Amino acid sequence: MKAFIKQTASELFPGCFAMVMATGALSIAAEVLGIGWIATSLLVFNIVVYPLLWLLTLIRLIGYFPLLAADFANHAKGPGFFTLIAGTCMLGSQWIIVTGNAYLAFWLWVVGLVLWLAIMYSFFTIVTVRKATPTLEMGINGAWLLAVVAVQSLSILGSLLAETLETGKQLMLFLTLSFHLLGCMLYIILITLIFYRFIFLRMEHAELTPPYWINMGAVAISTMAGCTLLLHGASWQLIDTIRPFLTGFTLFFWVFGTWWTPLLLILFIWRHLYHRYPLSYEPQQWGMVFPLAMYTISTFYLATVLHLDFLFFIPEVMVYVAMTAWLTVTMGLLRHVVKKYRTYEADGKQTQLYR
Repeated sequence: MKAFIKQTASELFPGCFAMVMATGALSIAAEVLGIGWIATSLLVFNIVVYPLLWLLTLIRLIGYFPLLAADFANHAKGPGFFTLIAGTCMLGSQWIIVTGNAYLAFWLWVVGLVLWLAIMYSFFTIVTVRKATPTLEMGINGAWLLAVVAVQSLSILGSLLAETLETGKQLMLFLTLSFHLLGCMLYIILITLIFYRFIFLRMEHAELTPPYWINMGAVAISTMAGCTLLLHGASWQLIDTIRPFLTGFTLFFWVFGTWWTPLLLILFIWRHLYHRYPLSYEPQQWGMVFPLAMYTISTFYLATVLHLDFLFFIPEVMVYVAMTAWLTVTMGLLRHVVKKYRTYEADGKQTQLYR
């Protein structure tokens, strides 16, 4: 078992914390829609999975550092490390919304901030100064938008924490507003490159991987970040002053996310039904579950903040779509782990037989 854990750690997918992101987002969606038992169950799931993923990550960092460093410096795989930030902050938001307790959430925000400073500047420095760089066609994909998801997750958790602070509330709101605007800027820059790659460079169906759903997930979490600022920062004069701008920008991102959803569904059908690309488990599929859950939450919060009651039917339907996707991917993960362990055991026995 020890050797199996080491092998699993050595092969760990850089974006593995997307599982925590997706589970946290779905838990929050269930909580705000009044399905408390599901929200609590998913919180327990994340409390188990989050430290387990950290354990595997630390084993890989210590025992297989060259592999981790190679992934980090890779244009295609490196952005997956932003899930460490987003997963940490999403767990914090999940904790404070489901339990109402802010203490653990605050320390998760601190950890997320430290991780953001380390990963954001290290990654963008490495991909900037490296001598050999890939073409746009080979180097960029939807996973790059995890940089947006990471910074917006910091903004959301910070806004939720601001109401619980007796001192430093304005500083926290200033930081969360700054993070939100930074995330908006990053999205506009990155989605321009990704959209160019979509339209003007040849896209094979095998290349249309699940992380492209982050195209929608990044604007959904940006919508959520704007809504939490409008809800929890109303007492601060600066937020009140820029409320029309913030409201318009938030609605703008929700509309863009809504536009992406049918297109991504059509491309999903084009890949798996028209070209019959196998629909088997891969860790990247959590990058498809997260946007579905986040779109559910962001629509609920948008309808609440802007008093658009006619929009509430969307999250009431989408939450079950997101649940179905989560259950499907979770079952795929369990089958994958069992199959991998059996293969490992069989290979071990065969090796002993030939000794």
